[in-house]
Amino acid sequence: MNRNRIKQHLALYFIAGTQDCPNDIEEVVTGSIEGGITLFQFREKGKGSLHPADEIEQLAVRLMQICRNSNIPFIVNDDVELALKIGADGIHVGQDDAKASEIITRLNGMILGVSVHSAEEAKRALADGADYIGVGPVFPTSSKEDAKEAKGTAVIEEIKQAGIDIPMVGIGGITAENAKNVVKAGADGVSAISSISRSENPAAAARALKKEITR
Repeated sequence: MNRNRIKQHLALYFIAGTQDCPNDIEEVVTGSIEGGITLFQFREKGKGSLHPADEIEQLAVRLMQICRNSNIPFIVNDDVELALKIGADGIHVGQDDAKASEIITRLNGMILGVSVHSAEEAKRALADGADYIGVGPVFPTSSKEDAKEAKGTAVIEEIKQAGIDIPMVGIGGITAENAKNVVKAGADGVSAISSISRSENPAAAARALKKEITR
C-alpha cells in the first residue's frame, strides 16, 4: 500500500479487544465503522482478554470479515503468527514485541506498524521498513497497563522537526476534546481505544472524533 493511502487510513484508527469493550466487540466494531473509522487494530491483550488461542483466532476472523465488508484494513497487534494465518492486512508491533527488522521478510507486503516513543525510535522504525508509526502515549491512558509516561504532542513535533518522513498516528488518551491538537502537531491521524470502545454509542463517539480531526 502506498504512503498516501496509509496516511488516509491513519485518519481515525480504532484499536480494541474484548477487554476494552463492555458490550459485544463485534457490535462495537460495526458501530465504529458506521461512525467513520478508517483502520482497525485487533489487540486482544491484558487483563480480561480472551483465552485460549483458538477463541482469539475465531473472533479475529469474524472481526476481519466485518472490516473487509467495509474496506477497512484489519491489523493484528503483536501476534505475527495469527496475522499470517488468517491473512490480516497488517501487523503492529511495540518496542518489546517482535523486532520489525526480523519479521518484515515474512509479511509479504502486509502493512507494518511500529509503536515509538522518541525520534530515535521513529528513525529506527523507518530504517527497519515500517509503513507507519504509532506515537505515544500522547495523553495519560488507562487502556494499556504498561503504558509509558504521557508526553503530550512533544514527540510528534520532535519527529516532524527531525525530518523523519513516515506516516504517523498519535495514540494514548485521545478524545474528541483533544484530537485536533494531535493532528495540528503533525500526526496524520489519531488512534483511539476507550473513547470509542467504552462509549454507549460507538458510532456517535467515532463520528465526534472524525468531525474534530477533519474540520
